Amino acid sequence: MKTLPVALAAQSLEALSWSGILIPALMAGVVATGVTVAIERWGGQLGGLIGTMPSTIVPASIGIAQQSTDAAAFEAAMYITPAGMFLNALFLYLWRALPPRLPQGWSLRGRLAAMTAVSLACWLVAALVMVLVVGALREQAAWTLPALGWGTTALIALVGVLACRKAPPAPGGRKPVSPTTLFARGALAAVAIGAAVFLATIGGPLAAGVAAVFPAIFLTTMVSLWISQGESVQVGAVGPMMLGSTSVAAFSVIAAAAIPALGTAPGVLVAWFGAVFGATVPAWAWLRRVRADA
Repeated sequence: MKTLPVALAAQSLEALSWSGILIPALMAGVVATGVTVAIERWGGQLGGLIGTMPSTIVPASIGIAQQSTDAAAFEAAMYITPAGMFLNALFLYLWRALPPRLPQGWSLRGRLAAMTAVSLACWLVAALVMVLVVGALREQAAWTLPALGWGTTALIALVGVLACRKAPPAPGGRKPVSPTTLFARGALAAVAIGAAVFLATIGGPLAAGVAAVFPAIFLTTMVSLWISQGESVQVGAVGPMMLGSTSVAAFSVIAAAAIPALGTAPGVLVAWFGAVFGATVPAWAWLRRVRADA
C-alpha cells in the first residue's frame, strides 16, 4: 500500500512530470487488482493480509530517499507515513460499521453509492485535520516524529486486533470474475491515484498533503468486491486488512533508520523482511488461533 508521506508531498510533487503521475497510477492499478484477487481466492483473512504486505511503499521509499536533501528529511517522511495508514485503517472500518445502518430497501448499487459518499466525506474531514496536526508537529522537538511513527504503528496494530475480534466471517468470492472486470478494477485504482497526484501538483501544499494519504487502493478494493461478490466478502476482509496495514507502517519506521544507516538496497530489504516477519506473519498466526478458538 502506498501512502506518500505528507512531509515531502508538496516538495516532491512540484517536480513531477507526466511519468511521475502515470507510474504511481499504473502501480496502484496492479496492486489493487492483486489485492481483490487474493481476497476472492483465499478469503478475507489470508487475502487481506497478503494484500496489505509492503508493496508500492517500497519504490515510494526509494524515490523519497533519492529526492531527499539529507537523512533528516527522509526520516521525517518515513515517520509520518504511519499516520496516513492509521487514517486509512479507520476508513476501512467504516466499510464494516456503516453498511448495516444503510436502509435495507435500497438497491445494491444505491447502498454502494451512499457508502462511498459517506466514507469519503468522513475521510476528507479526518485527512484535513491530520495534515494540519502533522504540520504543527514538524515544528516541535526532534523526538516527536519518531514517536509519532512508532506510536501510530502500534495504534494501527491495536485497532486491527480489535476489528478482528468477533469479526464477521471472511469468505472468499464464489462468483467467477472476467478479465474485463479485473481490468476495470485496475483502471479504477489507476485513475484514482493519477487524479490524486495531479490534484496535488496544482492544488498547493494542503491539497498535496490530503492527496498524499488518499486511500485509493482500499477504496477500489471495497467497491470492486462489493460489486462483484456482494457485501459479505468485502465486510469480512476489513478486519484483516486493517491489521495487515501494520506491516506497511512498520516498513516505513524501520526504513527510516535502516536506509540511512545501511544504504538504499540493504535498508529496503531489512525494512521489508522486518515488516513481514514482525507484523504480517504474527498477524496471520494470531488470526489462525483466533479462528480456531471461535
